[in-house]
Amino acid sequence: MTWLITGGAGYIGAHVVRAMLDAGERTVVYDDLSTGVAERVPEDVPLVVGSTLDGDLLGRVIRDQGITGVVHLAAKKQVGESVDLPLHYYRENVEGLRVLLEAVTGAARVRSFVFSSSAAVYGMPDVDLVTEETPCAPMSPYGETKLAGEWLVRATGRATGLSTASLRYFNVAGAATPELADTGVFNLVPMVFEKLTENAPPRIFGDDYPTLDGTCVRDYIHVVDLAEAHVATARRLREAPGTDLTLNIGRGEGVSVREMIDRITALTGHALAPVVVDRRPGDPARVVASADRSTAELGWKARYGVDDMISSAWAGWN
Repeated sequence: MTWLITGGAGYIGAHVVRAMLDAGERTVVYDDLSTGVAERVPEDVPLVVGSTLDGDLLGRVIRDQGITGVVHLAAKKQVGESVDLPLHYYRENVEGLRVLLEAVTGAARVRSFVFSSSAAVYGMPDVDLVTEETPCAPMSPYGETKLAGEWLVRATGRATGLSTASLRYFNVAGAATPELADTGVFNLVPMVFEKLTENAPPRIFGDDYPTLDGTCVRDYIHVVDLAEAHVATARRLREAPGTDLTLNIGRGEGVSVREMIDRITALTGHALAPVVVDRRPGDPARVVASADRSTAELGWKARYGVDDMISSAWAGWN
């Protein structure tokens, strides 16, 4: 098959491209390079620079490159920014997806579609482990756009016979190689790294949440494990036409923000104590995955732990 990877020059996307190539799949990257880095794309992989809002360009790429499957990662993803710019997020994440699906369903050869969703669809679930049946109540426009995207993907699959999967990512960290490390300072691990390299204390956004130490609890997944989950999903969709999957991609282990910062400072050799600042809008107290269904459906299971994520990410930061 030939897979179109939207957002394939991004942090997660570049890892998905490498994993797909390692699995013997041909890939084409489509990215607007607003946050992606062209140098992350291997030289032998075609890179098309464009927006998912450009239906004409998408149609030409799908036709000319012989695309038979799509992994859609391109999206705006900052929770706090989405609160301030909801119209922008709905345009990029929902309308961009609609335009892409229109181009996809206009090409008879495309039979598989993998959608990058998020644990943000759950909001603040009052459960120890979030299953795929846990009610969705997103707390931010970002989470709303991901849930709306799932609905759109599922409805399109049912109407057209397109095999679909929505993968609900939990908190992604780590790197396969230093050059593929996360360069954006939007997630906890690089945010802490930035402060440490400035010899400044890391920040904790609120310590009055209803958790054991008062800080938010998250489920962290190594980006290499996440990329391998995409390969397993692509294989499943190819082998089982008409499939409709919604899966959590996490480890099932909760780590608080304070615990994560303590592990980062210990592994990097920095001894700066964190400072507590105001909460960020849209941050739920605890979101930890049950990954049982993804293991059962895909034969996939996360292999790497938190220390692997931190050390591999740190190697790419320096």
